Amino acid sequence: MYRCWSQAEDGRLPAFPSAEIRIADLAQFALQAACWGDPDAAGLALPDPPPAGAMAAAREVLVAVGAVSPAGGVTARGQRMARLGLHPRLARALLDGSASLGPRRAAEIVALLSEEPPREYGDDLAAAWRRARAGGDAYAARWRAEAGRLERAAGAAETGAPPRTPSGAAPPDPHAPNADDAAAGLVAALAFPERVAGAKGRGAFLMANGTGAEPADGSSLRSAPWLAVAVADRGPHSASARVRLAAVVDEDTARAAAAHLLTTAEEVRWEDGDVVARSAERLGAIALTVRPLRNPDPGLVRAALLDGLRSEGLGLLRWSPDARTLRARLGFLHRTLGRDWPDVQDDDALLDRADDWLEPELSRARRRADLGRIDAGQALNRLLPWATGEAARLDELAPERIEVPSGSRIRVDYSAGQGHGQPVLAVKLQELFGLAETPKVAGVPVLVHLLSPAGRPAAVTADLASFWQGGYRAVRAELRGRYPKHPWPEDPANAEPTRHTNARLRRQQ
Repeated sequence: MYRCWSQAEDGRLPAFPSAEIRIADLAQFALQAACWGDPDAAGLALPDPPPAGAMAAAREVLVAVGAVSPAGGVTARGQRMARLGLHPRLARALLDGSASLGPRRAAEIVALLSEEPPREYGDDLAAAWRRARAGGDAYAARWRAEAGRLERAAGAAETGAPPRTPSGAAPPDPHAPNADDAAAGLVAALAFPERVAGAKGRGAFLMANGTGAEPADGSSLRSAPWLAVAVADRGPHSASARVRLAAVVDEDTARAAAAHLLTTAEEVRWEDGDVVARSAERLGAIALTVRPLRNPDPGLVRAALLDGLRSEGLGLLRWSPDARTLRARLGFLHRTLGRDWPDVQDDDALLDRADDWLEPELSRARRRADLGRIDAGQALNRLLPWATGEAARLDELAPERIEVPSGSRIRVDYSAGQGHGQPVLAVKLQELFGLAETPKVAGVPVLVHLLSPAGRPAAVTADLASFWQGGYRAVRAELRGRYPKHPWPEDPANAEPTRHTNARLRRQQ
């Protein structure tokens, strides 16, 4: 046999195929290793060691079906399962299904699961079972032979402890209407408990393992309240798996077959933009019953609120203009002076220190609206270096406003200096006449945005002395004709600063 592929594909192919042990389902291998007394297969002389993750997943399956203990040792049930020559999932379905249905019926259904029936048999496991019983094709012949073998194997395996009858689900009456459907559903659920699926509406289902599933359009399975999915596949970009073979089950059967996935817990989480608190009984990912919690655990509520702040940001708090300015000032001091001043610009860093600055307000909060009432500025004050006494120097090192020669007190924009930039002082040019040295904060010269009389940017400098000597001439030439009512002296370094027009200056004189 020859296989062909393109030259481009040839360059992307590995030199050798992956060893099967690295890509295969190792549940059956792990059971055999446990029977040999080496659950980790560490003592086996293998060409390639089994991947640790795959072995851990296989052990989870074996524990769930009762084949090994949590410590990894094989149980008497596991030894019986190993003698069946089946995947442990199917061995569990055969043993436990026999207890409810009898060995023959359980064996017939397991035979369908061990070799997937042809697609023309349809996606309904019970219907495929009926077709195989009546069929005369090659698949039906193989199926009957395998069913007979499994029936004999199930009988021989009964020499040990009796099979476990799933509690909570009544054995299907073989003479009742839809008995085949109930039997097929029970065995499929026993084999693949994590694939029992509850209806979500419009033909969509959610499996206990958290994956969505959908039968094909026109399938009779789409209207079922519960399914036991035996075969499904999902494309790389598909949100849900397409059901290829499944059986209808009821909730009691799903609960019984997947009893190890049943949990009841208080769930408090950030969901859809707020704290949701509920008591939920779940079968894996499937919600069975959900009730609101009136008095959720305060610790869980606090954790949910922190999740909300992490996902949506600290903007959930109340940030007044003063609070935003304080955050920018502290951020500047942290970048300039180091660790004595806290890192407040990074949300994650702040949330890691929630105990230091958001308490006790955070512990009293219960919902999103409560976060919006927390004054972020007041809370940030708790992070100032009070212990070293440096906190008292905040206004000295990073003042909110700087007084300029005209007497005006101009706000410093520290947010403009985030990253590696300088804080910005935006002030009308005439108000700085006579000032030779650029103002500094924490020893760093501010970046002066010199504004026209209309408040528009005219020039930017971090060296006023150089600007008066050079750049001012070009600004004066451009703007004095446009703003003739304002002073434009030839020697600004020695002129009187003002925030007024020439006319007002004359009146004051």
